[in-house]
Amino acid sequence: MRMTIRRLLDRLFTGAGFLSIAVMAGFLLLVLVPIFQRGVGAYVFMGTVEHRRFIIEHFGRGDAEGMTRDLADTAAARLPVYRMLGAFEQEFAGLPEARQRALKPEWRLVRKEIDELLGPPPGKPLPETIQRCYGQTRWDRAQVKLDGILFRESWDYTAGGMGHKVLTPREQIFAGTSLMPLFPCLREHARDMLAPRLTFYGRFLTDPSAGNHALGGIGPEVLGTIYLTVGAMLLAIPFGIVAAIYFQEYAREGRLLALLRSCVSTLAGVPSIVFGLFGLAFFINTLHVSHGKSVLAGALTLALLVLPTIIRASEEALRSVPATFREAALALGAGRWHTVTSVLLPAALPGILTGVVISMGRAAGETAPIIFTAAVSFGAAPRLAQVLDHDTPALPWNIYNLCTEHAAVDEIRHVQYGMVATLVMIVLILNLAAVLLRARVARRLKG
Repeated sequence: MRMTIRRLLDRLFTGAGFLSIAVMAGFLLLVLVPIFQRGVGAYVFMGTVEHRRFIIEHFGRGDAEGMTRDLADTAAARLPVYRMLGAFEQEFAGLPEARQRALKPEWRLVRKEIDELLGPPPGKPLPETIQRCYGQTRWDRAQVKLDGILFRESWDYTAGGMGHKVLTPREQIFAGTSLMPLFPCLREHARDMLAPRLTFYGRFLTDPSAGNHALGGIGPEVLGTIYLTVGAMLLAIPFGIVAAIYFQEYAREGRLLALLRSCVSTLAGVPSIVFGLFGLAFFINTLHVSHGKSVLAGALTLALLVLPTIIRASEEALRSVPATFREAALALGAGRWHTVTSVLLPAALPGILTGVVISMGRAAGETAPIIFTAAVSFGAAPRLAQVLDHDTPALPWNIYNLCTEHAAVDEIRHVQYGMVATLVMIVLILNLAAVLLRARVARRLKG
């Protein structure tokens, strides 16, 4: 009877374990699939002639001859639009004053939206901001902009409640004027005016941004994230392993060791924003490792953040090495340090790498510690020789910044999701590389 109950409990616990893994995998897919679905839109999309023109003019890549033909075709398709705008501008001055007051805000909005859709008209001085020098570079955003031209959006609250959106065709607003034919022209010939084409923008990963991320890629952010992550691990791994060796092999059990281990455990639970403030106060304002924000200050702060994880994981890995390994090495005449470096560390390496994997992923994704010590919203990533005293863009901070503080947050959704998907891929690649390295080391240890 007892064996039957024990077997039943074993099956229940096994089933519960598999169910927990399935639920966790389901939640993970629920989070990651939408990110990658939208994030891939930063790399593969319907790019307009304006995107191809930007790439040629700013990065020198693309088919210049084909671009010349496309520009000629789109200019011919846009010509009726500019003629109608010019005709209405002349007509507007002769309209009754009441009619002018009614149409003036709508007229200004239409002109502004058309400039943002197609770019500055021929002969008009180029705007100071680079994003206004081009029309819509993506067909999906062009369609949103086109809807904003064709319809005036308002909200009706007469029925109470939350109200409902009302779309009024601007064709009706400008009825009886020379601008009325503009709207069906835009609706029917927008594709000819922008020449959308399926585009694979792989250089999104390496190109610098332009126009506050309205154009270009995320190259500086990716490079800055790699700088900070690699720098933090180069600083944290040696100190973490040495501390774990001391705790496990050299320190005597007692109150001091218990206090040190308690401090390490406490540091592991400290909020990351505290590490950021400490890095600003200690590394920058006290030690003056740099004149201001820098990759070095950020890497030092992140190293402190992940150090407790590496220490505890390394200590547990060393503790799991069988005592017979130590006894055999000491019996053969090896010293304590030689035993640690030649016998214990190789045997504990898979467990140590587990802590490194976890720490690496956390260092790559942390935002709060680098806000005060390393990250900036825009700019170029420093060269390798400049990392000691130069700030840098970084994916975690720029994701937060673009999602909360950017003036055109809705227009750059593809950049936001592209950054998130790229950051997740970087973390997954780093983790995969570490896992493969751990598996290889484990196979070698098994012989």
